[in-house]
Amino acid sequence: MPKSYIYIIGNDRPTIYIGVTSNLIKRIFEHKNGVVGGFTKKYDLKKLLYYEIFDDIENAIYREKQLKNWRRSWKLDLIKKKNPEMRDLYNEII
Repeated sequence: MPKSYIYIIGNDRPTIYIGVTSNLIKRIFEHKNGVVGGFTKKYDLKKLLYYEIFDDIENAIYREKQLKNWRRSWKLDLIKKKNPEMRDLYNEII
C-alpha cells in the first residue's frame, strides 16, 4: 500500500519548512541537491528534521495544514521530542 509523508526540513538556525510527499527519499534528495526552488533553496534547507508516515495522502495533507498553522515554538517542540539533537534524519531513511 502506498505511503504518504509530511516532513520538516531545516538548516542550522533552524529555519524550517513543512511539506507533504508520496516519496520521502526522493523529495529530500531534491531539497538537498537544490532541485526544489523557492523558500527551501533560498534558505538552504537541507536537513530532514522530522517526518510522519500516513496511509493516504488526504491524511498527510490534513496534518501538513495543521502543522503549518502551529506556532513556531510548537513545531520546534515537536521536532525535539523525536529528534532532540536536531540531526539530519535523511541517512536513516535511505
